Amino acid sequence: MESNRGRTFSRRWFLGAGTASLATAGLGAGLTACGSGGSGAGDGKTVTAFVYGDDAVKVQQAAVDRYNKSAAAKKAGGTIKLQKVPGSDYSPKLRTAMGSPSAPDVFFNWGGGSIRTYEEAGKLVDLTDIIADDPVLKSGFLPSVLSAGDLKGRHYGIPMRGMQPVILFYNKSVFAEHKLQPPTTWDQLLDINAKLKKAKITPFALGGSDLWPNLMWLEYLVDRLGGPEVFKRIQDGDSEGWGDPAVLKAAELVKQLVDDGAFGSKFTSVSYVNGGAPAVFAKGKAAMHLMGSWEYSTQLGKFPDFAKSNLGWAAFPTVEGGTGDVRNVVGNPTNYWSINSRTKNKDLAIGFLRECASEAYAKDLVANGDVPTTSNAKKLLASAPNPEYATFQYDLVEKAPAFTLSWDQALGDALGTKMHTEIGKLFAGKSSPSEFVTACKGLK
Repeated sequence: MESNRGRTFSRRWFLGAGTASLATAGLGAGLTACGSGGSGAGDGKTVTAFVYGDDAVKVQQAAVDRYNKSAAAKKAGGTIKLQKVPGSDYSPKLRTAMGSPSAPDVFFNWGGGSIRTYEEAGKLVDLTDIIADDPVLKSGFLPSVLSAGDLKGRHYGIPMRGMQPVILFYNKSVFAEHKLQPPTTWDQLLDINAKLKKAKITPFALGGSDLWPNLMWLEYLVDRLGGPEVFKRIQDGDSEGWGDPAVLKAAELVKQLVDDGAFGSKFTSVSYVNGGAPAVFAKGKAAMHLMGSWEYSTQLGKFPDFAKSNLGWAAFPTVEGGTGDVRNVVGNPTNYWSINSRTKNKDLAIGFLRECASEAYAKDLVANGDVPTTSNAKKLLASAPNPEYATFQYDLVEKAPAFTLSWDQALGDALGTKMHTEIGKLFAGKSSPSEFVTACKGLK
C-alpha cells in the first residue's frame, strides 16, 4: 500500500494500516542494538521529535515553535527539535534510530501494533499515571481516541493528528430518486440492497482487490454483534478470541452480502488505490460506500461536483440481536506521540505533549482540513472546509463509548498481513465463514 500517498487519502489511509504494518516489520533486530542501559535519547537540552514528513507536518512545526518560546519549555531547560522524515523512509529510519544512541526522545506513530515491539523492549514511557495526574492531558482528548492506541489498557501515546473514523457514505441523488433513507438497522440495509438491485444499481462500491477495504465490514459487524471486547481479546494476544460467536456471525453476514450481489460481481478486481471504487460510487453505479473519513477528500479531489452536492454520510447501522453499542466506531482514531524511555528530559517531552491539547493546536488542525480529537474542538469546526461534515465526524467520535483501532494496525505487520489474506479469501468465496474462523485462530 505504499502507493497510497496522494493528498486525497494517503495521509488518511497510508498513515493507517499500510504504514503501521511497515512500522513493525523487523523491529526486533533494531531494538536489540542498544539496551535500556545505553546512552539515552538526546542530550537533555535538545529533545528530538521524529515526525512523518507529509503536508500536515506544518501543524507540528507550529506547535514546536510555540512550545519552545513558552515558560514551560524554559522551566524544563531545553527546546524541541522536530526531525521531519519523508514518508517512504519513516518506518525504517525510526526502527534504526530506536536501536541506536541517537534515538528520538519523542516519535510519531499509529498506536496499537505499531508500538508493541517498542513497549515489549522497554523503550516507551508508560503515560498512564502521568495522564491521570495531569488535568490538561486527562481532560484534553476524547476518551475513545485516547484509549484506542493503548496496549493492554495502558497509555503510551498522546493524540496528535485528526480523527479517521469509518463512515457509511451514500449517494444522495440515487437515494432521492429511489425514495431511500440511510439504514439505521441491518434489516433496513438489506431491504435497501434489494430495492437497488431491482433498479440495477450495485448497493455498495468495494475496492476488494486491495483487501483492506473489506476489513472495515468485519470490524463494524463484529463490534455491532459482540462489542469491542471481542477484538480486544484478539488484540491482547488470545487467538482463541477468533472463535467468538460474533466473529462467525459477522463472517456469515459478509458471505450473505457477497452471495446476494451487494458489492456487484467484479469487486475483487476493483481497487480503491487507483480510484476505481470511488469512481463507481461517484458515478452512481453504486449507491453506498463504507470507507474511512478520507473518502470526502478523495471525492473532492476526483469528483468535486459529486462531493459538494451529492455525497451523504451516516453511521453504520445496528445489527439485530447484537450486543454492541450502535454508537461505537472503528477505523484509524488518530496518530500519536510517544516518549522514548531513555530521554534525558522527560519533563520537556511531556510539556510538549501537553501542547497537543491546546486550542491553538486544534485550530491549526482544523485549518489543515482535519477534525481534531481534543475535547475543545467542536466549537472550532465552523471554520472547517466543510463544517457540516467535520461536525458529523466529531459528534460520531465524541459520543462513541469505544473506538476500535483498525485490526491490521492493532495486530501489527505479521498477523495483519496474514489476516488480510484470510479476509480476501472469505470475500472472494474461497473460504467459508467457519473456515475463515479456523484459519484466523491459527494465525501466528
